[in-house]
Amino acid sequence: MNFRPFNPDMAWRLVLDLVVIYTLVRHIYYPRHRNKDFLFSFTIFNIIIFLICYLLGNSSLNIGFAFGLFAIFSILRYRTVAVPIREMAYLLACVTLGILNALYDPAKGFFELLFSNAMLLMVTWLMDRTDNLPHENSKTIIYERIDKLSPNLRQELLEDLKARTGLPIHRIELGRIDFTRDSVRIKIFYMGTEIESANGSPEEGDD
Repeated sequence: MNFRPFNPDMAWRLVLDLVVIYTLVRHIYYPRHRNKDFLFSFTIFNIIIFLICYLLGNSSLNIGFAFGLFAIFSILRYRTVAVPIREMAYLLACVTLGILNALYDPAKGFFELLFSNAMLLMVTWLMDRTDNLPHENSKTIIYERIDKLSPNLRQELLEDLKARTGLPIHRIELGRIDFTRDSVRIKIFYMGTEIESANGSPEEGDD
């Protein structure tokens, strides 16, 4: 078996990729969202994608077919848990960085690769910190006054919900009505500058 000397091309690409992904997940994502599970997933996905792209990029294996199988596996794995859309965007960024740093042609110039990595980091950092933009949050609550569900009393119902929750509710959606308990599930919507999690809300089985 013939052993080839270590390829410095892989070394600098891997170092660049690790520096960029560490900056993205540790200094951009984690300080704001504080989720160690996604921190691990983003990093591992990036490294796996980088290694697959770099090691198989010049082989006779059909890399399109290989990535197709990998994409199917990834989708099936992440459908088992509720992944927020923001985390999905971060995951896409991590995968993109791995592909970019592994397959970029150095003949085009090293500056373009650095610029692409830096631009993606900068745009992600800016877009994830637009705290002054209003965001529509939602919660699902149990309301015990089904006598107020008449369309003619919709404004009265809205004012009662505002008074009880203290939230600036601007619209609602009615869910399942339980006549035996005189209660109804109501999904309330309100604007805020922070994105609040709706995990744990009893939304299963809403009509």
